[in-house]
Amino acid sequence: MMMNKLLKYSLVIFCGLTTVRAHAQSYVPEWNDARIKVKPQVPIKAYSFDLKDVKLLPGPFKQAMEADAAYLLAIEPDRLLAAFRAHSGLQPKGKMYGGWESSGLAGHTLGHYLSALSLHYASTREPEFLKRVNYIVSQLNECQVARKTGYIGAIPKEDTIWAEVAKGDIRSHGFDLNGGWSPWYTVHKVMAGLLDAYLYCSNTQALQVCKGMANWTGETIKNLDDEKLQKMMLCEYGGMTEVLANLYAITGDKKYLALSYKFYDKSILDPLAKKEDILPGKHSNTQIPKIIASARRYELTGDANDKAIADFFWETVVNNHSYATGGNSNYEYLSEPRKLNDKLTENTTETCNTYNMLKLTRHLFATAPSALLMDYYEKALYNHILASQNHETGMMCYFVPMRMGGKKEYSDQFDTFTCCVGSGMENHVKYNESIYSRGADGSVYVNLFIPSVLNWTAKGLSLKQESNLPANDHISFTVNTSKPGPLTIRIRKPHWAINPAISINGKQQPVKIDEHGYIAISRNWKNGDKITFTAPENLYTEALPDNANRRALFYGPVLLAGILGDKEPDPTKGIPVFVTSETDPNKWLQMVDKNQLTFRTLNTAQPQDVNLIPFNRTKNEYYSVYWDVFTPDAWTVQQKAYDEQRKQQQELDARTTDILRVGEMQPERDHSFSGENLTTGEDHQKKWRSTENGGFVSFDMKVDANAENTLINTYWGMDNRGRVFDIMIDGTKVTTVDLNKYKESRFYDISYAIPVELTKSKQKVTVKFVPKQGNSAGPVYGSRMVKN
Repeated sequence: MMMNKLLKYSLVIFCGLTTVRAHAQSYVPEWNDARIKVKPQVPIKAYSFDLKDVKLLPGPFKQAMEADAAYLLAIEPDRLLAAFRAHSGLQPKGKMYGGWESSGLAGHTLGHYLSALSLHYASTREPEFLKRVNYIVSQLNECQVARKTGYIGAIPKEDTIWAEVAKGDIRSHGFDLNGGWSPWYTVHKVMAGLLDAYLYCSNTQALQVCKGMANWTGETIKNLDDEKLQKMMLCEYGGMTEVLANLYAITGDKKYLALSYKFYDKSILDPLAKKEDILPGKHSNTQIPKIIASARRYELTGDANDKAIADFFWETVVNNHSYATGGNSNYEYLSEPRKLNDKLTENTTETCNTYNMLKLTRHLFATAPSALLMDYYEKALYNHILASQNHETGMMCYFVPMRMGGKKEYSDQFDTFTCCVGSGMENHVKYNESIYSRGADGSVYVNLFIPSVLNWTAKGLSLKQESNLPANDHISFTVNTSKPGPLTIRIRKPHWAINPAISINGKQQPVKIDEHGYIAISRNWKNGDKITFTAPENLYTEALPDNANRRALFYGPVLLAGILGDKEPDPTKGIPVFVTSETDPNKWLQMVDKNQLTFRTLNTAQPQDVNLIPFNRTKNEYYSVYWDVFTPDAWTVQQKAYDEQRKQQQELDARTTDILRVGEMQPERDHSFSGENLTTGEDHQKKWRSTENGGFVSFDMKVDANAENTLINTYWGMDNRGRVFDIMIDGTKVTTVDLNKYKESRFYDISYAIPVELTKSKQKVTVKFVPKQGNSAGPVYGSRMVKN
């Protein structure tokens, strides 16, 4: 059925194609690119290669790319286009997808999908992907013509939202702009997808549609003064600044550069320019695209302010806010610098964040190439991006959990479409974009050790990289050239390789590492020359910045995960810890299978030994990547603490008169659980109950008629705004609860003493949560009644 549809699509394909050159929408300059009218105003020291010039060879990255490509082909373009056509007054040709595509962020997926198709076509030249790109662009053009304003979109109530914004009626905070869910975010995704269709597939119609949207943007905000613009930007607006800067570079029209500055968020960017870390409490992925724009605009204008912003932000996030995977954020938010010990949850490391951090890193590398930048890039690529996909199904993670004893949750094909599904579509078809770079001096940088072939047509040279890293630490490069000639090949010295070695055609060479962390090899290369680079691998650890005894284990570039089974770890036994007097982690584990890179603890783990594998190979298992490490003496003390905790729990259980396990059918029936506008879910391995739209929660609890009773509710801390409610006992208010007081990412057991007169001579009472106006009640993860 899909193939028949594609044959129909081919009849309306836009055919105005020129020679294809591949460029990332997050555009990193390419050598002598005649299609970019605005040349960099600062020296570019490392240029991108065309995606078509770098082919992946078999390995984990190619496997992930192929799984992603299969998913892209399973998606029906007409279903993603449905709301765009309907909002333009045209008849939809397919049924709208579910998930976020059927909610307030409708349309964002289409932009990512268009980018992913374009990226994959640029790399593979598979015609199926070009057909889809051209069909989607033609349909968006039809929508734009029908609307007559230049705008195209699929956002609920969008015409009302934009009309109010244009008049200066701005109601904005967080993710809400005049009742719309981050509408500029979706506008950016569509514009970015169109630019990708132009840059990767040479679809000139896509550029015209993108310009139409940019012109509409200018008209919409032209009468807003700076105060109104700054207020508007309190709501997440994606990469609007970046896409407008890129449009300026492509067209040379300065109005797009001026328009990009209108999306300059002073509250965030001005402090960063002064090297002030104002990131704690900020939504991570709202900020990163703003910084990418600064990095790109620095290339185009030489603006020192933009450079200061980009440099400081990257250093701050990487050094102070990132986990062992290279990912950042908990519940999408950044916390206090270097305070991550209590931020290990199911909702760490949103994948979109790292997708954007890698874009930023590429820009910084272009103007100041260094091994430090690519060390981070490698870490995040191997251990977050590659780990965020199920390589069999192609499905992606929104969050990649860092909780000890955690488990990944993957999207489904057609009913999720979160932001991270969108960015995930792109992630796994562009692994070839940063493996190599072209030096300004005509050299070639080898940045990543991923099996691949670089075909440098202008040089008449190809460089084939073969490796089985991390299972083997030998990486070979074979030079193929039509005629001998001079060339400098710069190979990154990875931070994890202590004493690397280089040989050429079997002869050992001196290893000289330059000030940027690269090993430069300059010589006249002839056809068939072979470089062997040995990057010795060992086990090493990385501690959380605020807990030196909570450590992640690495082998070479890969983070290792301890496999804890298909069932949630038994809470009575706890998550395994390491107990050892050895400080060298190479003595903690034994290699079990070199090819599969499987390790096992050597009588190190308590209460039982554990198998470890690369984190990017985990699927549906429960796992830990962080381990509490104790000396034998410290473990003796810790065991006493655990025993005391168990004793306290036993005493609490003895005083308990009743427990309500919320979200479970029989316990809720037993407690006459009821309410209005109830919602339910499961997080942190526990079910919860909450309400919406002013609804209440009610349930019965047994009490001791002859004692003072205390109600203990379990909540989860973090972001609980709009959660203020009264607790009533048999109709009498006992207290008011404000869940926003609980800031840490952990469970809170909060006690509420009940006046004796409310329980005297009673066997049970009715507990009711009643929200304050404009608030909701809960979420509550359980209730317990105890006698004092």
